[in-house]
Amino acid sequence: MKKVRVLIVDDSALMRKKITEMLDTAFGVEVVGTARNGEDGVNKAVELKPDVITLDVNMPVMDGITALRIIIEKDICPVIMLSSLTQEGAATTFEAMELGAFDFVAKPSGTVSRDIDIVRRELVRKVKAAAGIGLSRLTRRIEMEDLGEDEKVVDEMELAPVDSAGFKAVCMGISTGGPKTIFDVIPRIPSDINAALFLVQHMPVGFTESFSQRLNKASRIYVKEAAAGDIVTPGVCYVGKAGCHMTLYRKHNGITTLRLGQTPEHAFIPSVDIMMDSVAEVFKKHTLGVLMTGMGDDGAKSMCGIKRSGGFTIAESEETAIVYGMPREAVERGCADMVLPSNKIADEITRRISRGW
Repeated sequence: MKKVRVLIVDDSALMRKKITEMLDTAFGVEVVGTARNGEDGVNKAVELKPDVITLDVNMPVMDGITALRIIIEKDICPVIMLSSLTQEGAATTFEAMELGAFDFVAKPSGTVSRDIDIVRRELVRKVKAAAGIGLSRLTRRIEMEDLGEDEKVVDEMELAPVDSAGFKAVCMGISTGGPKTIFDVIPRIPSDINAALFLVQHMPVGFTESFSQRLNKASRIYVKEAAAGDIVTPGVCYVGKAGCHMTLYRKHNGITTLRLGQTPEHAFIPSVDIMMDSVAEVFKKHTLGVLMTGMGDDGAKSMCGIKRSGGFTIAESEETAIVYGMPREAVERGCADMVLPSNKIADEITRRISRGW
């Protein structure tokens, strides 16, 4: 089997050594070179023609964003960003995703991290997934409209409790490729939709707040990172907080609230399956499930449950999915009522919610 050839670009000698050790010991992966800044990285990428590049953001001479632009322009290979866990680092990471980076891995603590070994499994998994992905899908431009204040839902503090029997639920699961692809869906949902939306995006701890804020600015509905005790309200999208499962609890008075927790154990926290099962338990046949780009099968089992209970299910099609893993599992299990490209999903959600399947 041909090994995935990786070029590592990072200004920290310690980081280059650690990443090399993690990847060189992984089955099917080999490091073919390292570079100490963006300029060095671009030159070696042209020379070595790797399958995947890992790219630091903050570097001297040439930073990661500038290097990423050149790598994409030269159509070299997919790029995985290594991002620091700061507000500025998160913002730059999502800029990189919009430019066409395949995905990102968070540095556990700062620019020079001695405990980066904890990201090994995630890095290896994403490097293997990135290999062979064409850059054309990764560089699709995100269409972000300028929204007037009158098009936005009221702020969180003004939201009034509503009996959940009076509206429906849309639960969405997405992973690798999601931070870019989800902009094909959430910003196109109308503010008056009679449904609450629940989104689980597999993402490292510390990034979902910035991700939610970025998505909110582009959307007509109100998008927020989920918090324990949030009252579930139509016209609001609750983004699962990284490191916590998102579940629902319906009170005797009909008001539904959010719960966050670290149990049960799961490969992903938050888990799409756990979120979808909880949403379906409360909203039953009034649940619409959506599964989009991502590795693995998280969400496929719960999509089958939604379909069996009389809800409606949509899977993203292979033509737009950056990684056709999670939606393919739902399709192959016969759990998808419809299979659609990402740019058609929002309109279908709106139609189905308005007419009740």
